[in-house]
Amino acid sequence: MADASLQDVVNAVVRRAQRAGYVVSADIRHELAQANLPESDWKQVVALAKDSLHARQGRYYHATVASPRLQKTQDQQRLIQRALRSLIRHYRAAKRDEERRKQDRYDVMQPVKVQTEDGRQFTLLSRDLSTTGIRLVGTKRLLGQKVRVTLPHGEKPPCSLLVRILWTCAVTEDLFENGGSFLELLPEET
Repeated sequence: MADASLQDVVNAVVRRAQRAGYVVSADIRHELAQANLPESDWKQVVALAKDSLHARQGRYYHATVASPRLQKTQDQQRLIQRALRSLIRHYRAAKRDEERRKQDRYDVMQPVKVQTEDGRQFTLLSRDLSTTGIRLVGTKRLLGQKVRVTLPHGEKPPCSLLVRILWTCAVTEDLFENGGSFLELLPEET
């Protein structure tokens, strides 16, 4: 029979596994350290909790947590999340390495009103926004044009700016990105 403090650790580990779905040896050692017991006793804790924990691939799952099929699905989701986190870190690092602009850009995706010099109006989607320019996505090529871009501003009146479109890039057959720099802050439309 284990002494009371080791049994308290076993109970804490089982509760933790029940909440999280599983524990690993580091979690068990952490619980032992909090109880001022030697971390080397973690295998003894596992042995005492054998009715409540089942070992699989270095993890100790709570016995009533999931069927093998559900556990396989959860494991697959964790693998997907891990792969995507790694991919996102890679994309962020690559983006930092290739960034040439002096101004920080913010990913602001929202519908904006665009008016061309000849008075045509369109709704496009803003992408990147900085203090010097904007990227717009839509079905129109605007290369070389000066356009009025009206950005929503919450409860305040919208902000209208004159933008010169410096580049246009086809994204798909009928979808284009247009990048422009701000030329002038325009008065509110009436």
